[in-house]
This record gives sequence, C-alpha cells and structure tokens, in this order.
Amino acid sequence: MSTSPGYFTHADGVYTPLRYSLSLWAPSTLSGPPVCGLMAREVQAGYCADGFTPARLTVDLHRPVPAVPLTIASELIRDGNRVRSVTIVVRADGEIVARGSALLLKRSAQPPGEVWRPDRDRPLPPPHVLATIDQTMHLFGSDGQGWSMNMTEHQNDARKRKWVRNIPVVAGEPSSPFCYAAMTGEQTSLVTNWGTEGIGFINTDVSITFSRMPVGDEMGLEAESHLSDDGIAAGAAVLYDEQGAFGICTTTALANARRQIRGDVIDELSESFVADAVGQSQVR
Repeated sequence: MSTSPGYFTHADGVYTPLRYSLSLWAPSTLSGPPVCGLMAREVQAGYCADGFTPARLTVDLHRPVPAVPLTIASELIRDGNRVRSVTIVVRADGEIVARGSALLLKRSAQPPGEVWRPDRDRPLPPPHVLATIDQTMHLFGSDGQGWSMNMTEHQNDARKRKWVRNIPVVAGEPSSPFCYAAMTGEQTSLVTNWGTEGIGFINTDVSITFSRMPVGDEMGLEAESHLSDDGIAAGAAVLYDEQGAFGICTTTALANARRQIRGDVIDELSESFVADAVGQSQVR
C-alpha cells in the first residue's frame, strides 16, 4: 500500500479506497469528494483533447458508495465541433453505485461587450495562517471569524467558506486541477448546509460549472445560498483560487438529523490524519 497521500490505489483498472476516502456519515462508505475526483480523472484522461475543456461535471450520489474496490467506465454521447458530452458510471462488485455526466466545450474568443459580474473579491487565507498547518490540511472560515483549522470555531449561522489543500485521487499519481476542483466542489453541501448545530443534511448530487480551470491544487469554496424546507435543501457556492472565482457549484440534500455531524467530530478526524501523516513521513 502506498504511503503517499491519496484517496485510492490503482491497479489493473481497480481503485481500492484508502483511509482518507472514508465517509464521516458511515465508515463503511466513501465520502463524496473521492468519488467526484475519480469521475473527473476519467473525463480528464479520455476526453480533454483537441481544444476541449470541462465546462460542467454533474455527479448523482443516489446511494452510499461502499468502501470497497471500484471500477469506472465512461461513454462518449456526443462529439461535435464545439460540444462534447460524456457519461460516467462507478461500479462496486459489478453494480452501479454512482453516475455522472460531463460537458466539454471548445475554447474560443470572448464576444464583444460588457456583462454584469459581482464586484467582490473572495477571501484568501493569509500566508502566515497557511504556514502553521500541515500541507494536506484544510482551513475553515466564516464571516467575522477569519480562518482556522478548527471547524468548531465556525459553528455559527454566518456565511461559511473552506480553503481546500487537495491530495491526489490516486496515491503517488499527480492529479489535474480539474480533479481537484471536482473534489472541492463536492463540499458545497458542507459550506451551504452547516449551521449552529453542525451539518444536518446529506447531499444527493453536485453539479459544478467552470468558466476556466483553476490554478494549482489549493482553492476555496464559499457559500452563496442556502434554501431548505421540509427536510430538502438547495445550496449554491462559488469556487475560487488566487486569481479569483472560476466556478459555480449547486447541490441538493436531504435531512439526516439522526447522523448530524458536528464540528468537533471533523476536528478530531483532522487531528488523526495529521498524526498519520507525521508517522508516514518518519517511516519514509
């Protein structure tokens, strides 16, 4: 087993989950980001050629994905001069456990004229704060509270954000910015459904649209909207990097109050990951 950070190992078309990929809702299942990253990797490897770039990735998480070896397959649905469409399926023991689709567009020149855009810079974590945490750890933020590694410090009813320092989809294999954005965007449910008592909704899908690919492997996610009634939530967030916003994420979610996740649970898990990383570096 590789000691490099990653969500899966890969051999002969089979992706075996590592500890980082496990869900907080149920340890026998996978969290959403690794599944989205796996689909993005499939799209990146097979369809991002001839000037085409990903413009949308949609993943339907219609059931918990078991923490077992997975296979993935994709199919080109349409291949036009400017639009390319792909479907993706993830299987466990031959059974489909997640579906997705991707839309790829060919880049061209901008049309003339000016269009309204929100005149707002997204907050970046200060360099001195990033320097105090492990390279693989995330930062949480909320209006009026700044940034910190502890989620419990932001368990309030203010706008939430997260700065994600991504690890590769496959251990020992560099991932693309598209893969990193897919894994970051899946966390839209976290920043849009996180309130004073933690996270009480579990997302059933995510859709990420891109105006451009991000720069680097670190990026932020900031809540734009939360709507919920009768146990159903709709959320929207903005993806951004050091150069500004580059994507919009939307998600739908179901109430999951019996398995509400509070910030202290995530803080405890983060501490254990740091301990593992330190131990692995000492072994190496």
